[in-house]
Amino acid sequence: MSEVNYKTKTDVVVIGAGHAGVEAAIASAKIGADTVLFTISLDAIANMPCNPSIGGSAKGHLVYEVDALGGVMGRIADQVTLQSRTLNTGKGAAVHAKRVQADRALYRLLMKEELEHTRGLRVVQGEVVEILTEVLDGKQKICGVRTKLGEEYACSCVIVATGTYLKSEIFVGNVHYSSGPDGFHSADSLSASLMEHGVKLVRFKTGTPPRVKKETIDFDQLAIQDGEENPLPFSAETPENYLEGKEQVPCHIVYTNADTHSIILSNIKRSALFSGNIHGTGPRYCPSIEDKLVRFADKERHQLFVEPLGRNTEEMYIQGFSTSLPTDVQVDMLHSLKGFEHAQIMRYAYAIEYDCVDPLQLNASLEFKNISGLFGAGQFNGTSGYEEAAAQGLIAGINAASYIKGRKPLVLSRDSSYIGTLIDDLVVKGTNEPYRMMTSRSEFRLLLRQDNADERLTRYGYEYGLISEERYQAFLAKQERICAEMERLETTFLSPAVVNAFLVRYGEAEVQSGISLADLLRRPAFTYAMCNEIDTERPVLSRREQMSVEVNVKYAGYIKRQQSSAERLHHLDQKALPDGLDYFTIKGLRIEAAQKLNQFKPQTIGQASRISGVNPADITVLLIYLGLK
Repeated sequence: MSEVNYKTKTDVVVIGAGHAGVEAAIASAKIGADTVLFTISLDAIANMPCNPSIGGSAKGHLVYEVDALGGVMGRIADQVTLQSRTLNTGKGAAVHAKRVQADRALYRLLMKEELEHTRGLRVVQGEVVEILTEVLDGKQKICGVRTKLGEEYACSCVIVATGTYLKSEIFVGNVHYSSGPDGFHSADSLSASLMEHGVKLVRFKTGTPPRVKKETIDFDQLAIQDGEENPLPFSAETPENYLEGKEQVPCHIVYTNADTHSIILSNIKRSALFSGNIHGTGPRYCPSIEDKLVRFADKERHQLFVEPLGRNTEEMYIQGFSTSLPTDVQVDMLHSLKGFEHAQIMRYAYAIEYDCVDPLQLNASLEFKNISGLFGAGQFNGTSGYEEAAAQGLIAGINAASYIKGRKPLVLSRDSSYIGTLIDDLVVKGTNEPYRMMTSRSEFRLLLRQDNADERLTRYGYEYGLISEERYQAFLAKQERICAEMERLETTFLSPAVVNAFLVRYGEAEVQSGISLADLLRRPAFTYAMCNEIDTERPVLSRREQMSVEVNVKYAGYIKRQQSSAERLHHLDQKALPDGLDYFTIKGLRIEAAQKLNQFKPQTIGQASRISGVNPADITVLLIYLGLK
């Protein structure tokens, strides 16, 4: 008796339930698109196969932005925080970044519960092996997917969020085999289907360090790294005092030494990375320990962080010790570390190679240019990191649901967000290595701070249906209080008789005439909290509101200049370029520029201006040709 395929109709299919997939599926369903989320294993939902942390430099900004748009990563991260720290506090407010150690198992559990209780979303354990398309008006259009069990699901949109599972292979020394991260099955069939539909794939690589049993580490020999006191949460829905009364779990620091380096270098040819077994491109900013020793041969030691994976597990993560060396070498190099002389490995380190897409095939909405209804998100798009994945997943989910509803897609600009910067970099410039977000990638860092993510993005989350009316009204009230306080500081003046004693006490020069509270706050020596001493009329504000007020007042001049630059960029990004334009036909355009423009096919003048090899004179030629200047 032949098996009969069971054909189910839905709106959106999401392939993969990692950090991109869960955000995409929840967003799609909340906006009102009937959504099915497929995962290789229900136990792999929102897994953290690499470091057990969320946030960090630029990545923390992304988490705040995901939350401001109505995503879930920040809220769940707050609930599973083991330790919270703000990085870069010795620098300006633009690069301050929240990073938390997360309870890895609890994060998976809570995210799975979030999926299970999202209305309009069905979660299915299964492997999608084929995307199905039809040709409409000469262009491919998504019409469904087929699973490994032979089921067919009719749909109008597919979001590919396969993470590091796509035709993935594990490498440990000279041993290599087909597998996804953490021992889960790899997705071996979907790559062929994508390529049959004209999708260009590339091969990237990443890796993890060993996990070590806690009780076998001598922590007395390690430097301790405690969390900060009373940190602010990621999510606007989390109370400010969310860690009050909770004991934060410490991290520790250890350093490699000459013995460690000798062990690694004497076995370097046994590393899968240097033996020629690995062909994929690895992350530039998170290299393996053996790669570090080769790149930075002059460094006598490298800092490693010893991080807990949860409150109820003995597993400890050795951040910075990623390797693809054989197991015997892993043991020797671990035992060479101070305090790890008798340490036991619970999970060996490995490198993993996987397929991902060349992101130049995507529009800024994350929809494929040549296949209507097909979207890409996360590491499938060539990025690295949970936060980058979640950000893309959220945008892909919003835009897939918008496709179903016949609405305009959400395309965030570079000046609006790090999410916009991330996606613009991918679809305009592409990437030849796993892309990692950094604050230096944005030309508008002072505008894109953690404290004002809601100011920049919450209106979009509300417009697309991911922010509730109650939360939106609370946001508006918060912004009113911030604006009112900034106005009060600018218009409230203190006489020399009132302020000079205060200034002298802090070693500041006296004033001869009145000074506004805003000008007082702009002095580097003072904070908003310190000025409370002589500011008797100030209103009661939350710590989040106080932070925004202080930064906006202190950096007002710099912010104004960046806003002017952002307006010029925004002006160019509003000027659309026609599809199918052959740039070699435009007189006055340099050959290199025409080649690059034909290759990258930018959608706007702004995108064209950010392509390497296209200079300001070329942009002027384009504007004149199109009659836009």
